[in-house]
Amino acid sequence: MSLLSLIAVFLIEQLQPLNYRRAVAEPLGAWADFIEARFNAGAYQHGVIAWCLAVLPPVLLVGGLYALLYSLNPLLAWALNVAVLYLTMGFRQFSHHYTEIQLALRLGDLDRARQLLAEWLGRSTYGMGSEDIARLAIEEALAASHRHVFAVLLWFVILPGPCGALLYRMAAVMRERWGQVDAAQHNDFSVFSRQVFGIIDWLPSRATASAFAIVGDFEDAVYCWRTQPTQWPDRDLGIVLASGAGALGVQLGRPIADGVEVSDRAELGLGDPADVDFMQSAVGLVWRATVLWMLLLFLLGLASLAG
Repeated sequence: MSLLSLIAVFLIEQLQPLNYRRAVAEPLGAWADFIEARFNAGAYQHGVIAWCLAVLPPVLLVGGLYALLYSLNPLLAWALNVAVLYLTMGFRQFSHHYTEIQLALRLGDLDRARQLLAEWLGRSTYGMGSEDIARLAIEEALAASHRHVFAVLLWFVILPGPCGALLYRMAAVMRERWGQVDAAQHNDFSVFSRQVFGIIDWLPSRATASAFAIVGDFEDAVYCWRTQPTQWPDRDLGIVLASGAGALGVQLGRPIADGVEVSDRAELGLGDPADVDFMQSAVGLVWRATVLWMLLLFLLGLASLAG
């Protein structure tokens, strides 16, 4: 059922792309803000209570609905799987940004590429050259493929029904939304959301990094995975990016010039500087990793039938 759900979601996404910001990000963000406004007194324990109330009831509700539908007809439960996966995962959440940036760089239109990257990242890209644009776009695509595809898929397989997919997506939204609040208020409310997301993302980040290594340059990917992520702000995401960069043979990370400011960032990967050709290679890497995941799901399905 997992493989059929995944195939159905990919087909539906190609036919009817989801407006992720309007359909998912904004409603979940509003829910996070609603809970935060009522429980944020600045203390760690308030963040624990808020997270449990914001995330667990929807996950348990969906789990109960899945069990009910499955008892009535497995096809109804499968339809719920497809609906939740369609909302919580997918390539179209980031692929259109990436494709348009790649096309702009191919045409030599740096102003257009900077504008598109700024809209995607939500930050200034003033003065960035083509190498910086390609590097940031590849990093964001690898990170998005992990957060919007592979991590959601793994939790979908781990927990019954669509519970895992919803758990990962809601945990990611709470971490991001409440982290922005704490950055402004300087309190401990979001600490628990960061901690629990770190636990939830520990296994998926390593599974994604492993997939990149298997379908790319395995030796360089493993070397970068072992030696480079400790200098990245988010170590789990650094594992994904380092493995992806090593698998591609491209230099990611490194300082980025943003106008008169320079962002000091650790180096990830080995090989040549990023360019538009490596952007195309990154697309191939993500798709090969996707095929690998689908093959594993197929084998798991066969093993389940044999059992």
